[in-house]
Amino acid sequence: MPFSLTNPSYALPEMLMLGFALGLLLFIAFTGKEKMNWTFALTQLSLFATALVIVLSMGEQGLAFSDTYIKDSLSDVLKLSICLINMLVLLYSHDYLKDRGLLQGEFYVLVLFATLGMMVLVSASHFLTLYLGLELMSLCLYALVAMHRDSFIATEAAMKYFILGAIASGMLLYGMSIIYGVTGSLALADIAVAIDSGMLNNTVLSFGLVFIVIGVAFKFGAVPFHMWLPDVYQGAPTAVTLFLAAAPKVAAFAMLIRLMVDGLGGVQDAWQDMLIMLAVLSMIVGNLVAIAQTNLKRMLAYSTISHVGFLLLGVLSGTAEGYAASMFYTLIYALMTLGGFGMILLLSKQGFEAEEIADYKGLGKTQPWYALMMLILMFSMAGIPPLAGFYAKLTVIKAVVDVNLITVAVIAVLMSVIGAYYYLRVIKVMYFDTPEQQLTVQVSAPARIMFSSNVLLVLGLGLFPGSLLAICVTVLS
Repeated sequence: MPFSLTNPSYALPEMLMLGFALGLLLFIAFTGKEKMNWTFALTQLSLFATALVIVLSMGEQGLAFSDTYIKDSLSDVLKLSICLINMLVLLYSHDYLKDRGLLQGEFYVLVLFATLGMMVLVSASHFLTLYLGLELMSLCLYALVAMHRDSFIATEAAMKYFILGAIASGMLLYGMSIIYGVTGSLALADIAVAIDSGMLNNTVLSFGLVFIVIGVAFKFGAVPFHMWLPDVYQGAPTAVTLFLAAAPKVAAFAMLIRLMVDGLGGVQDAWQDMLIMLAVLSMIVGNLVAIAQTNLKRMLAYSTISHVGFLLLGVLSGTAEGYAASMFYTLIYALMTLGGFGMILLLSKQGFEAEEIADYKGLGKTQPWYALMMLILMFSMAGIPPLAGFYAKLTVIKAVVDVNLITVAVIAVLMSVIGAYYYLRVIKVMYFDTPEQQLTVQVSAPARIMFSSNVLLVLGLGLFPGSLLAICVTVLS
């Protein structure tokens, strides 16, 4: 079939982001390192302008580029979330990077190209588009992890991430090729129709499905494909870790929905069992191993693994309510992660990385406001009411209860109780241990204000979750 440029305006946000990224690259090439504040401002402008275009085009739906690209409510909400999240990431990161001599134009260019990859991934309705977006995002993330070239642990983390990420991409591509061989199509809609016809070889189809699930699990960091995540989170500069931990998870959720629901929904019985194993193992391993961690970044990495397990609960339920619950969980997780790693950025300074739990001793006495913000974040991640993390866990657990997966729900509740221990340990250190040093917040006033707003939003969404949850239900119904 010849390639068609039908409805190219649907991809205006991606075109705009590409134009900004290329323009920023030229700006950096001609100005060098003298205009880093301008580079930062232009990057924020790029994200804001793209977000504005997404908002103005909401309501339009359809396919473009020979049905390889889809514009719908889900893509609009997730792309808007990605842009806003990345704006916050850059705001938190600016002073941290400047203090360490890492404020380079390449960082901002890679962030914009990674954001472009996420947006393409979110709007993929075809295996080729999906893989293109995934690889554009992943290659930028590998480079960002390695950007601190003088750091041995950052270089080691980048190598692990690149090698395991390449394996994951290969697994995903192999699974896609098998699905193509069985269905004769790379378009997700056509694959869904072929599966619903009941005329396919289910053995070969299931074989391809296994590789696709493995590839997706690698990108999420689900057990047993989690081995890269703690090392990368700890080894990368904290600003890069923050970028890795937030928006890419939103893009990975979109990939999961596009593949499993839009394309492979007809074999739900097959992938549901796989996702149950991934979810249960992730919740158990993530929560149990996090207890033994003394490094806050590494603890949050294992916490992320456990959160991935909870996120998968809604999807494996196979219901529209479950998908909406997972989307709600993903957005709440991104907010909590922004706050958690943002706290490390705020308290770090030249020559000191505030990434050991022991570094937070007595924070309640020396910095009572930021200790309160950290307390809210830890309580929310633990799933304690009335914070957003509690409601997020409640919705995904309800989704599996509604489909009679009672054992999975019981395991999730037990792991939530166990996981509360390591979150509460951070609070204990802040409020009951004697301070060993005076921690100060040295970042800009806008970053401090946005950090506080970020955390208070977690509290607000816990008290009033209805609006965001209604949006999630609407876009996935």
